[in-house]
Amino acid sequence: MLFDLDGKVALITGATGAIGGAIARFLHKQGATLALSGTRVSNLEKLADELSERVNLFACNLSVAEAVDNLVPNVERLCGHVDILVNNAGITKDDLLMKMTDEAWYNVMSIDLEAPFRLMRSAVRGMIKRRYGRIINISSVVGAVGNQGQANYAAAKSGLFGLSKVAALELATRNITVNCVAPGMIASPMVDQIPEAHKEQLEKSIPVGRVGYPEEVAAAVGFLATSEASYITGHVLHVNGGMAMI
Repeated sequence: MLFDLDGKVALITGATGAIGGAIARFLHKQGATLALSGTRVSNLEKLADELSERVNLFACNLSVAEAVDNLVPNVERLCGHVDILVNNAGITKDDLLMKMTDEAWYNVMSIDLEAPFRLMRSAVRGMIKRRYGRIINISSVVGAVGNQGQANYAAAKSGLFGLSKVAALELATRNITVNCVAPGMIASPMVDQIPEAHKEQLEKSIPVGRVGYPEEVAAAVGFLATSEASYITGHVLHVNGGMAMI
C-alpha cells in the first residue's frame, strides 16, 4: 500500500491548531501512532477522543528550553521511538520593525525557530541509530517573500529553510530526510480575523482564487513523511496556490 505509516511514531507540535490538527488526522489515517504536543490540553484531549486510538498526549510549553529538551525523551519513553518529527507549532507577534520590542522578537524566535532546532537535535539521535527518520518543518511563504510587520516571523520561518538544508546535508546518508512545507494563506482562525474586504483583496492575489485548506498542507506533510519520499531532502514544498512562484 502506498503511503503506509503503520508502526511509525510521529511527534507533531502545535497539534491543537487548524494545520496541526489536520496533519495529525492525515498521519493517523496513514497508520501512524501519534505523539501530539501543545499547550491547550483540553483541545489535545478532544483530538485524542476523535481519533480514539494510537494517540498519546504531551503538554509542552515550547518557549521553555528545558521542556523542549525533555519532549523527545518523554515520547521515546512512552512510545519507544520517534520516526517522524513535524515541527508545526508557531506564533506571531506582529509589529513594524522600528516598533518591534525585544520581547516580541525573542518570543517568536524561541518557539518558531529555536524549539524546532532543539527538537531536531534531540530526535536525530534515535533516528541515526535506527537509520530512519523523516523531519518536516512547517515554515511559511512569508519566510521566502517577507511581509510587512512580520520581521520576527519572517526571520524565523526563513531560518527554518537554512536549518533544514544543513540538517538534510548532515543526515542524508543515514536515511533521514529533512524538508520544509511552506503554506501560504490557509483557512484558520487567524485568517478569519482578517477584515473581509482585505481578505477578498488577498484572495484575488492568489492565482487559484481562494485560500488554502489545512488538509492540503497536511497532504504535503503526509507524503514527505513516507518511504515513497525517501529521495526528497533539503526541499521547500510551497503550498500557496501560486501566490509566490519561487
